[in-house]
This record gives sequence, C-alpha cells and structure tokens, in this order.
Amino acid sequence: MIDIALDMEQYDCPFIDTTADHSVAFAAVHWDFDERARELDTRMVVEAEDAGVLDTGLDALRAHENMHDCSLLRREGEAAHIKTTIEETAAMHTIRDNGGYITGPFHIEEGSEIWHVGFDRGRDADTTLSELDRDNEYDVVERTATTLPQVQDLVQNAGAAMTLVDGCRDLSDTERETLERAVSEGYFESPRDATLGSLADSFGVSKPAVSKNLRRGERKLIERVVEALDDIDS
Repeated sequence: MIDIALDMEQYDCPFIDTTADHSVAFAAVHWDFDERARELDTRMVVEAEDAGVLDTGLDALRAHENMHDCSLLRREGEAAHIKTTIEETAAMHTIRDNGGYITGPFHIEEGSEIWHVGFDRGRDADTTLSELDRDNEYDVVERTATTLPQVQDLVQNAGAAMTLVDGCRDLSDTERETLERAVSEGYFESPRDATLGSLADSFGVSKPAVSKNLRRGERKLIERVVEALDDIDS
C-alpha cells in the first residue's frame, strides 16, 4: 500500500473556504461517501478562538454553495460537533477515480487541508498526483510504502495507540508545557543540559512546583504506557 499525506488547497471545498476567511479549524471524526449521490457525509469537530468566531464560521459554512446540509450535534463554548453533507469535490473525484481511498483523519485550518490517502499501486498514486496538479495546489508532506506486516501491526495495535493518545489528553496544560520544555532543554539527557532550577527560572516558579508538574505528567504518561504494553502483549 502507498500511503500519502497531502497538504491540499481545494477551490471547491466549503471547509477550506471557511477556514480561509474565518479563524476556525475542522477535524474529521467520521465520514461516509454516498456513491449514488456523489456526496460526502461527515461528522466533524469545529474549534475557534472564541464563541463569537465559532458562530460566524458556522454561519459561513452553512451558506457555502457546495454545502448541502450542516447540522449542529453538540456545542461546548468555542467548540462544536457537527454533521455535514457536501457534494464531491474535484480532488475527491480524482482520488476515487484512480482507486484511492482515505486512510486517516483529515484536518483543515487556514485555507488548507491535510489528507491521508492510500493506493494499492504506486502507478495509481503517481497518476493521481499528476492529475491533481492540474486544478489544485498541494504539497506531498509524506509518502511511504507500507508492507502487509506493517498494516497488520497497525490494525492489531490500534487500541494501544489510542491508549497513548488518551494519556496525552489527560495532561493538564501546565504538565504538558513542563514536559515539553524539559525535553527541549535537555532535562532528560545524560548528562543533563537543564536542571530543575533552570526549568523553574524559565517558568518563573519554584523548583518544587516544577518538580511536582513533572512528576504528575510522567506518572500519567507512564501509566498509559504500561496499559498500552498490556494491550500489545495480549
């Protein structure tokens, strides 16, 4: 399987047009393509910097000429869960017409969209990229040839991967920032390039406060790693 990550700018996509004009971002949760109607049904998460921007962005999305239906499923402050139906875009048609398929979630922000698409044969991937180049702007972020054992490993260990993702989500903003700063400044290197004192100074807090945030973050992540290892073993 050939797996390609594309940074795509489509000219007929309501999501891309909306993010180009408004400070909102979309992330796919679930999608389903209707072959007969040539429509894409999606469930997406929409995020904005504040509730007012979210309202404006959703209004613009509903008013787009290629948006057939947009329903609000749930909303919490500056984030919303929506269900949409759009007509097939030109890029979608090109990918599907050449045997391509979606292999992962897509994210749309600031007028461009990250797509993960797969092809069974390399020549189909090359043909698709050539045809996309005529009517779209895109960059190939990554292209990999995945072997059958790798695909099998990915499918079998999807649960373990989600366990690790959940561990990252469990972190508070302070714990995450502390861990990221500790890694980037070399606190976990041997010998260390950073100390609790230097980390404390960079955050403007005491050494005990930094130590506590590090320990809490490490504990949350290590607990999830152990869970993931159990999933892999089983």
